[in-house]
Amino acid sequence: MMLKKPLIDSFNRTISYLRLSVTDRCDLRCTYCMSEKMTFLPKRDVLSLEELDQLATAFIDRGVKKIRISGGEPLVRRDLMSLLRRLSGRLGNGLEELTLTTNATQLSKYAKELAEIGVKRINISLDTLNDQTFEMLTRRRKLSDVLKGVDAAQEAGLKLKINTVALKETNEDEIPSLISWAHGRGMDLTLIEVMPLGEVEEDRVDQYLPLTAVRDSLEQDWTLEPIDYQTGGPARYVRISETGGILGFISPLTNNFCTGCNRVRVTCTGQIYMCLGHSDQLDLRAALRGPEPASALDELLDTAMLNKPERHHFNISSRGAAPSVSRHMSVTGG
Repeated sequence: MMLKKPLIDSFNRTISYLRLSVTDRCDLRCTYCMSEKMTFLPKRDVLSLEELDQLATAFIDRGVKKIRISGGEPLVRRDLMSLLRRLSGRLGNGLEELTLTTNATQLSKYAKELAEIGVKRINISLDTLNDQTFEMLTRRRKLSDVLKGVDAAQEAGLKLKINTVALKETNEDEIPSLISWAHGRGMDLTLIEVMPLGEVEEDRVDQYLPLTAVRDSLEQDWTLEPIDYQTGGPARYVRISETGGILGFISPLTNNFCTGCNRVRVTCTGQIYMCLGHSDQLDLRAALRGPEPASALDELLDTAMLNKPERHHFNISSRGAAPSVSRHMSVTGG
């Protein structure tokens, strides 16, 4: 079979990483991510598992090496494991890594099977270890389920990384203990600045905690040594001498990370977003459901590369301001 041309954008960045959302639904309602009364998509608008497989295959054939399954919460998607089993068949045959990001509430059910099909590591979104803070942030009482998921994943041999959104006056004082807990269990942790995506009940000015301030605070007690560690993502990493663990910083607001962007995002409805911080999109679902899906997909992927912007323009500047992007993160795929 003749190899197809790789995905290279107008700024000579090779796109080798796809974040593929399989659902906009979630069993939590994190205050910085979505409103309590979210309206989710009708089933007919969401790609079938067969369409998701076809779409992922098209990206692999164009040089994508890593696929991260996301949501909403991907593990609430019915029969998701059948899709992951199909995709795992491409590991070593174009695809180098299949992974996912999860809130871990369902992970105790699936951790062993994920490991069996070839998933090596996963990211877990967790912002607090305090029951009351967890319930306030997520509007659900499921911290015990999350911690059971962490236990099950480690027992299954999965490598875990914790993703924590830094939130002013919410988990700000808990960040050191979260880091110590993660590092004590052999897990890396990455801190993330809150992003202005979608309307939520709270004002993001009240949520926004710059990671420059967090780092300054951590350095009062710990030694943070910059390291040359890359995972293909936007984080910048340090090793904490006192814990021996790795800490990442994803700072879209205080330290733009777009120069080495190697990814695109596709929603569960088949819309490809070339940049998380822009609203430009192309409809891959229409191509999938058209008469000649293979050629139509290739043409749209070429267009996507021409349209991928150099950088995002996130901004949290004033109280009451509209979000930089109107769609919620759960719609785009985390």
